[in-house]
Amino acid sequence: MFGIRFIKSQPTVHLMQFRGGKLAREGAGQSFYYYSPTSTLVAVPLASQDRPFILELVTADFQSVTVQGQVTYRISDPHRTVAMMDFALDAKGGYVSEDPQRLGERVAMQVEVIIQQAVQALELKAALRASATIAREAERQLAGQAEILALGLEVLGVSIMAVKPTPDISRALEAEARESNLKAADDAVYLRRMSALEKERAIRQNELDTDIAVEQKKRQIQETKMEARAAAMRKENELRTEQMSADVELESQRKEFVEGQALNSRTLSEAEAHRVSVVMRALEGADPRVVQALAATGMQPGQLIAQAFGGIAERAGSIGQFNMSPELLQSLVSLARPAKGVS
Repeated sequence: MFGIRFIKSQPTVHLMQFRGGKLAREGAGQSFYYYSPTSTLVAVPLASQDRPFILELVTADFQSVTVQGQVTYRISDPHRTVAMMDFALDAKGGYVSEDPQRLGERVAMQVEVIIQQAVQALELKAALRASATIAREAERQLAGQAEILALGLEVLGVSIMAVKPTPDISRALEAEARESNLKAADDAVYLRRMSALEKERAIRQNELDTDIAVEQKKRQIQETKMEARAAAMRKENELRTEQMSADVELESQRKEFVEGQALNSRTLSEAEAHRVSVVMRALEGADPRVVQALAATGMQPGQLIAQAFGGIAERAGSIGQFNMSPELLQSLVSLARPAKGVS
């Protein structure tokens, strides 16, 4: 009614009222009545805004890549923004120009320039792995851009979601990576087999060393036994030699003893023979009865009786009858017994 209207803004909108070319009031979340024929309202959004972008760029090795990401920004100084762009409202509460939409495009243009420079300095493989580096570099450079500062903007962050090559290059890279992975797998299998062979060789070497050590120990034991046997045989031979020497010496002593005994016996025999010969020569001319009487000298009674019976027996032809009384026989037996016992 009569051009008087009411407006209410959100806390994330900086509302300004200009009257007569001068700023009458301003603030975030303002609400007030105003006279529309003489007032101009400007609404500057303070909330953060996301501006996605997709860029077709060329790397240092002339390969095409697609960079997809977004930039997040906010208006930190509404006065600078209003001084550079038109954020005025019409009677219906809409913007009278397209500057609020073009603000995001201007920010995206700055991001594209920075990212393009970063990608053109990298080769394809490096660019595919440098999304985080490119994002940090774009954020750092945007914070110092003169246009961003003139528009009163604050860059909150730059994100690179993907850096993709063309489908053909992607398939080629996938094939290269697949071949590299297969080669790595083959190398791993080869290394594993080599490791298994080395371990098996080490086990066999250990077993061979153990067998060699056992054989050496057996040989040492055998050599020790042979040395012990040789020593025992040498000892036995020495004992046998000593025994043989002792036996030879004993036999020599026995021989000497036997020879001595034989010599003594021969000497005694020769002496006895000489004595008998001398006696016989002395008795050759003697009377037999004298010789018999000499032989009877020193005889025992029994021997004398036996000699007497021998004489009787020699004259048995001239003796007609011989009588022996029992008393005589008894006395002869009694005489013979002591003689037998003495002998």
